[in-house]
Amino acid sequence: MIASGNKNFVLMLWIGALTLAAALIMAKAPTFLAVTIIISLIIGALTFINTEFALYILIAAMLLGPQFGMEGAAGEGVRSRGVTLRVDDFLLVIIGLSWFLKTAVQKEIGLFLRTPLNKPIAYYFLACLFATLFGYMMGRVKGTAGMFFLVKYFEYYVVYFMAVNHLKDEAQIRRFTYFMLIVCFLVCLFAFSQIPQGHRPSAPFEGPQGEPNTLGGYLVLMLSITFGLLLTLKNRKPKKYLWTLVFFIVIALAATLSRSSWVSLLPMGLALLYYSEKRKTILTVMLFLVIAGPMILPPTVRERALYTFTQAKEEGQIQVGGTRIDTSTSARLLSWKVILTRDFIQQPLLGYGVTGYPFVDAQYPRVLAETGLIGLVFFIMLLYTIYRNAYLTFRQTKNDFFRGLSLGYLAGFFAMLAHGIGANTFIIVRIMEPFWFLTAMIIMIPVVESSPASIAADDGRIGNQPLAIKHRSG
Repeated sequence: MIASGNKNFVLMLWIGALTLAAALIMAKAPTFLAVTIIISLIIGALTFINTEFALYILIAAMLLGPQFGMEGAAGEGVRSRGVTLRVDDFLLVIIGLSWFLKTAVQKEIGLFLRTPLNKPIAYYFLACLFATLFGYMMGRVKGTAGMFFLVKYFEYYVVYFMAVNHLKDEAQIRRFTYFMLIVCFLVCLFAFSQIPQGHRPSAPFEGPQGEPNTLGGYLVLMLSITFGLLLTLKNRKPKKYLWTLVFFIVIALAATLSRSSWVSLLPMGLALLYYSEKRKTILTVMLFLVIAGPMILPPTVRERALYTFTQAKEEGQIQVGGTRIDTSTSARLLSWKVILTRDFIQQPLLGYGVTGYPFVDAQYPRVLAETGLIGLVFFIMLLYTIYRNAYLTFRQTKNDFFRGLSLGYLAGFFAMLAHGIGANTFIIVRIMEPFWFLTAMIIMIPVVESSPASIAADDGRIGNQPLAIKHRSG
């Protein structure tokens, strides 16, 4: 009784303090700011009361939230557009603070649930932090961009930890998965609205320049999840909706004209072929696409695919034998060469710091240049740990939905690895926030299945309980 009274007192104290602070600010604040504060307090209160509701808002904002430019925060490693703040950045702060408050009041919840990814995440983030701080000391990292990007990296992990702390049962995971697919459908509709304008479609609120490659990577990730569910679910009712989503994703993906995204479809298909039991079906579809693809693809898609080798002669092209490589691909290849043969040697251990090296539109050389061998080793460790646990989840689960989700996640994981060859995939907000939320669901599947309620629902899973617990502890 005393402990409960203390919790209520602390809660009322926090509510009173926040209300007083909001009243003082709104008394002198402009109308827009006052409304923003009120909405923020409402979301914060809803988060405290119902975290799941806040996570739905966050999932929607990941792709559907607008962004705002911050030119003053630009640094050497940032494009001329500067860095950006997005609605989900603010939501994460609000939801995160409310979540921290809730864990302080209800200590049984815990702040960071123990998962197999905790240590790899901590090691890689600390490597980025130390590399950037050292870069500031040596004058290689300038402005506020370095710290800004570190905060952005940390946001991804906040998404992960908030999700793993909240996921408790299969129904939740189903709801979150289907809601993410609904958001993907809305994103596809937005992409469709851009096609008649003659623009390469991008996600909503990407600004005047847009990021078709970002949208392409996101669509490939969600396409993987959709295919994973289609290949495993036995209930026909959700399949018709999933096939509709596949149609919309494929059209939107083709319209992005993103070659990095198209290339990532190959490892996605190979992963589905390797892990799925329906290999004959997958192989038949893949062979059909290889043979019929050139005939059914729109001319713009065929031209874009061939553009790598058919671009008119321009300065900056690399020539391999008698074939010229287009300037965009050549720039990426040259960045790999310069980093591996020259700049990496000068700063081999901690690199130049986050944003301390000129912009590189490829994930792996960027990690090496910014964080050195130490950062690259921990980055690979993190990726390997993610793969290992996703694979164990796929092998151990007997639940059709969980098996489909983990199969799609594995295919999407390999697709993102390939996408990272020609893009900064693992630091792109619109790809990484959904990716880390999906990662949280995959990590929590064995815990959910080993819970007493799940075991009682299906006595046949009791034999898998020790494996699931072992997987859970890493």
